[in-house]
Amino acid sequence: MIYRKATFDDVEAMYSLINNYANEGVMLARSRNTLYETLRDMIVAEDDGEVVGCGGLHFSWEALAEVRSMAVSPRMVRRGIGAEIVRRLIEEGKTFGARRIFTLTYKPGFFQTLGFRMITKEDLPPKVWKDCIDCPKFPNCDEIAMINNLLGDK
Repeated sequence: MIYRKATFDDVEAMYSLINNYANEGVMLARSRNTLYETLRDMIVAEDDGEVVGCGGLHFSWEALAEVRSMAVSPRMVRRGIGAEIVRRLIEEGKTFGARRIFTLTYKPGFFQTLGFRMITKEDLPPKVWKDCIDCPKFPNCDEIAMINNLLGDK
């Protein structure tokens, strides 16, 4: 398995991975335009030349970042691919000085194993909600907010 920064050539594969889960209602959809605009945020997992996983780290406010667009091919789940992507995103966040990394998820158990804990959405600064305006679930979001305090503080 190769883990690397995403390139323009990966956008269609990421679009397919993310939006297949979005069509099942377990992930938020991402447009091709959004993926192109956030390409530098993304990491992919590649197996034998095929993109089988992706995830992004989006900086939102002060030393706060978000893990988003985490998707692994259904035929490749439970192989540690998603966990490795998140670990790499956390390390990347640390290199930029992030002190906290949050996620909004339907899979809290997965993120708990990676050091995240549940919080209320109201614990996050209002700045992070700018992307929510375009969400079809706004204002009735049912995702679970979780945070990883990289410095160990609460």
